[in-house]
Amino acid sequence: MNESDVRKLLETVSGGKLSPEAALERLKHLPFEDIGFAKVDHHRALRQGYAEVIFGKGKTPAQVAEIARTMLKHKASRSNVLVTRADAKMFAAVKRISRGAKFHPLSGVITVERTREITGKGTILVVSAGTSDIPVAEEAVLTAQLMGNRVEQLFDVGVAGIHRLLEHRELLTKARVIICIAGMEGALPSVVGGLVGVPVIAVPTSAGYGASFGGVAALLGMLNSCASNVTVVNIDNGFGAACVASCINRL
Repeated sequence: MNESDVRKLLETVSGGKLSPEAALERLKHLPFEDIGFAKVDHHRALRQGYAEVIFGKGKTPAQVAEIARTMLKHKASRSNVLVTRADAKMFAAVKRISRGAKFHPLSGVITVERTREITGKGTILVVSAGTSDIPVAEEAVLTAQLMGNRVEQLFDVGVAGIHRLLEHRELLTKARVIICIAGMEGALPSVVGGLVGVPVIAVPTSAGYGASFGGVAALLGMLNSCASNVTVVNIDNGFGAACVASCINRL
């Protein structure tokens, strides 16, 4: 449940259309529900503005599906369900409990969309340097969308062909938050940061040759950016960047 859901429930009780006992039944699993191997946080959307997200890596398909089933069974909640770092076997298990589940193999994301309500005030723009960075960029796009944001994307505009980025100056300046994703030396966020007056969340990726050290070189380059509006999340963490961008976009 999110804040809007709780308010509607209280108004329904206040108006006499729902008994306190029935309302209590809907709320009894707040703040979390213990299913043995996991404690599903039904209170997350109310506290943070978006529902708990399932991190698939390290979980079995059955575990992922059961967590998703626990989230989906609460009909009063309209929160979307998002699984990151998932695979085809996990998707097959989730699909059996939700026909609306979709798999995005490029980013390894499973989505179950139950609402398209927009809660963000502006647009989040996801910019990526190269085609090899698109899997991380797609994770950011899908996460931001399911968290209730308007999202635009601008892919393959890295510094090796800077004219490709400059062609889209208007799109850059209209965004309220920018997520900028790059591997190799990680220069793109500094360039973007110098062009706009909004927060730029930089995401280093593991794309690159040997001396990139699996994204560490890009991470260090972004941490040392001379553009003061650039901040950085972990390597390949498109999900984390989208979460922070969503928080900023709701302020």
